[in-house]
Amino acid sequence: MSEKTDKQPASSRREFLKNTALASAGFLIVPRFVLGGKGYVAPSDRLTVAGIGVGGKGESDIANFFKSGKADIAFLCDVDDRRAANSIKAFPKAKYYKDYREMLDKEGKNIDAVSVSTPDHNHAVQALAAMQLGKHVYVQKPLTHDVWEARMLTDAAKKYKVVTQMGNQGASGDGVRQLMEWYDANQIGDVHTVYCWTDRPVWPQGISWPEGKATVPEALDWNLWLGTAKYRDYVDKLVPFNWRGWWDFGTGALGDMGCHIIEPAFRVLGLQYIQDVQASIGTVYVDEFKRGYFPESIPPSSHVTMTFPKTKKTKGPVTLHWMDGGIQPERPEELGPNEVFGDGGNGTLFIGSKGKMVCGTYGANPRMLPTSKTDEVKAKVKPKYARVPGGAEGHYAQWVEACLAGYGNMEVSSPFDTAGPLTEALLMANLAIRAHDVREPRTDGRQGYNYPGRGIKLVWDNNNMKVANFDAVNQFIKRDYRSGFSPNWT
Repeated sequence: MSEKTDKQPASSRREFLKNTALASAGFLIVPRFVLGGKGYVAPSDRLTVAGIGVGGKGESDIANFFKSGKADIAFLCDVDDRRAANSIKAFPKAKYYKDYREMLDKEGKNIDAVSVSTPDHNHAVQALAAMQLGKHVYVQKPLTHDVWEARMLTDAAKKYKVVTQMGNQGASGDGVRQLMEWYDANQIGDVHTVYCWTDRPVWPQGISWPEGKATVPEALDWNLWLGTAKYRDYVDKLVPFNWRGWWDFGTGALGDMGCHIIEPAFRVLGLQYIQDVQASIGTVYVDEFKRGYFPESIPPSSHVTMTFPKTKKTKGPVTLHWMDGGIQPERPEELGPNEVFGDGGNGTLFIGSKGKMVCGTYGANPRMLPTSKTDEVKAKVKPKYARVPGGAEGHYAQWVEACLAGYGNMEVSSPFDTAGPLTEALLMANLAIRAHDVREPRTDGRQGYNYPGRGIKLVWDNNNMKVANFDAVNQFIKRDYRSGFSPNWT
C-alpha cells in the first residue's frame, strides 16, 4: 500500500472478486491491497480497518473512521464483551475476537489498518504487531507506556513504512495552526516559558492497592486485559477506567491530557527531546506527620518543570511547566478578573519577550493577552498553514485518507515522528515523579528511609536513553513484559 501501481484490467478484477467472494463464504469486505498488490488503490477506495479495544474511546474512534465514508470496520477485538457490545451492534458484519494476537494471525491478510485504543500498557506491543504485518496504525494517546517504547515505535514507523497517527485530535485543530501563525509573525516575540495545566486526574490516585481479590466478570478475559503487565488478582473498580492511576497500567494525568495540552507548545516552538526535568508532588498523609507511601499509585497532583534545548524557532532553551490535580499557574496580569483562564480546567500559556497568548484543551480558542488584541491580530496575521477539513474532528478522516494514499504520499497531523518525541517528554516527566518514591534504608543508625530522588533534577542523556545522574529511575525506562506478551523489537 505504500506505492501506487497500475490498475488491473476490469475483467480480471471482476473475476478475482467473484472467486474471492465464493471462497470466503459470503464475507464481502475485501482489503485494498489484495485487489492489486501493495500500494494498489482499490476501485472502491475504501480502507479495511480492525479495532483493538472497541469500547469507550475505541468505540468513538472506529465510529469516526467509518464516518469518513471511506473505511469499513471489518474486525473488532476487545477483552471485555460488555465494553464491546455497542460496537458489535453498530458493525454486525464485523468479525469479533478477544485476543488481538489471534485476530492478527488469522486475519492479517484481510486487514489494511489497525486502530489501538486499549490501556496504556498494551499500546506499544499491539501497535508494533500490526506494523510488522505492514498495517497502518492509529494509536490512542499516550503513544506508549514507557520511554523506550516511544522511541522504538517512532523508528518502527519508518522501518515498516506505514501511515501512523496518534489519537490527540487537537493536533488537527485550527487553533494550533493559528497559534503557530501568530508566533511565526512575531506577535509575542521569543517564547522562553510555557505553562500547561489540567484538572485531571478524575480517577483515584495516591492510594494503596486494594486488599483481597474479587470475582472476575464472566464477560472479561482478565489475563488478556493484563497483557504485558505482571500478573495480579482481579480487583473491583480497576476496569474500565481507574487503571489510569496505577503505574503498572497507566501514565496518570500527564499521559491522559499531556498529549492534548503540551502538543501546542511542541508544534508552535518546534520542541523535540527533553534536556532535564524536576518535579514536586502532592503528598498524602495517613496520620499525624506520617506520609503515605504508595509507590504503585501515581500521586494525586504534581508540578513538573521540563527544560528543552534551543530550537530553530526559539532563541534559547524553553522552560515548560506542567501542573495537574487542579493546580494552576498564576493568572497573567493581562487577563481580566472575570475572564476564564484557559478553558477553566485546562490550558496552555505562552510567555514571550513581547507578549503572551493562551489556549484551552486541544489548542482550542486561542487568544492574545490582553484578549482585546485577539481580533486585531487575527485580522493582521494571514493564514499560513493549511487547515485539516473538519478541524480536530477531521483527525480521523485524515488518517483514513493518508492510508488510502499510501505511505509518504500525504501528511498527517500526529505521525509517530512527532508523536513519539512528545510522548517521550511526558514519560520523562513521569520519571521525575516516580523518583520521589525511590527510597533506601538510612545508614546513620536511625530508623526509616532516605529518599534520594526528591529535590533533585534529572538530566537526560538522549542518545543513550537514560537518566545520567540518578540511575535508580532508569529501571522505568524499559520494563519487563509478561511471558506471551513480549514485543519483538527487531
